[in-house]
Amino acid sequence: MSAQQANLEILPVSIRLVLGMGLVALLAFPFAGTPFYTEMVTRMMIMAIFAMSLDLLQGVTGLVSLGHAAYFGLAGYALAFLTPQGQAISLWWTLPVAVLASGLAALLIGFFAVRTHGIYFIMVTMAFAQMVFYLFFDNKVLGGSDGLYINFKPSAAMFGWVPFDLDSKRVLYYFTLAALLLVYAFLRRLLFSPFGRTLSGIRVNEHRMRAMGYGVFGYKLAAFTVAGALAGLAGYLWGAQTGYINPELMGFHMSAHAIMMVILGGMGNFAGAIVGAFAFEYLLHVFKDLPTVGSVNLGKHWQLWMGLFIVLLVVFAPRGILGLVEKFLKRKGSSNE
Repeated sequence: MSAQQANLEILPVSIRLVLGMGLVALLAFPFAGTPFYTEMVTRMMIMAIFAMSLDLLQGVTGLVSLGHAAYFGLAGYALAFLTPQGQAISLWWTLPVAVLASGLAALLIGFFAVRTHGIYFIMVTMAFAQMVFYLFFDNKVLGGSDGLYINFKPSAAMFGWVPFDLDSKRVLYYFTLAALLLVYAFLRRLLFSPFGRTLSGIRVNEHRMRAMGYGVFGYKLAAFTVAGALAGLAGYLWGAQTGYINPELMGFHMSAHAIMMVILGGMGNFAGAIVGAFAFEYLLHVFKDLPTVGSVNLGKHWQLWMGLFIVLLVVFAPRGILGLVEKFLKRKGSSNE
C-alpha cells in the first residue's frame, strides 16, 4: 500500500458524499439542537481546527509533536491579556495578533525542534511545551494555576457597524463553522501544492528528499510554524467561547488528545482530523456518563475505555474511521453489484 493510499489523501466519492451530508447536518444543527448542544458542537468544531493543525505535522509531514497544545493555549492567553476588564475588544485585530503570537512561538521552538528526529523530536517538543506550561502555571502575574477570565467576547464592530454579535451562541457557532471550513479548504489546497507534496515526500523518505536538493529543514520549519498558527486560531476561539483560559490547555494531555483525534479519524487528509475530533469529544461524553456497576464507577475510569477503544481501532482499522467507512461502503457497493 502506498503512502498516499495509507493516508487516504485522495478521498473516494463515497467519503465525499458522507462528508457533504455531515456539512449539511452542521449547517442545520442550531435550528434543531438546544443551546447546550449548540455550544457542545461549537466546542467540537474548535477541537477539529486544533486537530487539523496537528495533522499538518503528523499526518502530512510525519512529525509527531507532544507539545502542540502550547500554541493552542498561548493564543487563548493572548486574547485574555488583550481584553480589558470593562469592555469587549475588537475581533479584527486581536484574532490576527493571537494567531501571529502562536505562529511566532512555533517558529522559535521549531527552529530548535525540527533539527532533531524521531523520539528526540517528540521529547524536545514536549520539553518546550512543559516549559511554557510552567511559565504560566507558576507565575501569578500571568494568572498562575487559576488561569484568567475573559469577561467579554470579542466585538465584530467596524466603524460603528456590527455585522454580527459573537455573544449569540448561534452566531458564534456559524463563525466557528466558517473558520473550520476555511482552514480545511486552505489545508487541502496546501496538501496538493508543491509545498504540500514536498512535505509528503519528507514523511515518506526525508533522506531522499534531501539528496534531491530540497531544503528539508526550511520545509519542516514552515510546516511547524503554520501548524502552530492554526492551533492558535483554535485556542483563540476556545477562549472566546468559554470565557476562561488556564495552563491546563497547554498541558501534555491536550496534545495527547489531539494526537488521538488525528489517529481516530484517519491521518493525512484533514477530513479525518475533523471526524476524529467529533468522535473523540462524543466518546468522551459517552464514557464519562457510564453508570456505576456494583462498587465500580465506570465513568470515573473513562481514560481506560478511551484507551482501549483507540487500541482496538489502531489494530482493526489503522486508517481510522474514514478508512473504516470507505471499506464498509466499498463492500456494500460490491454486494449490490
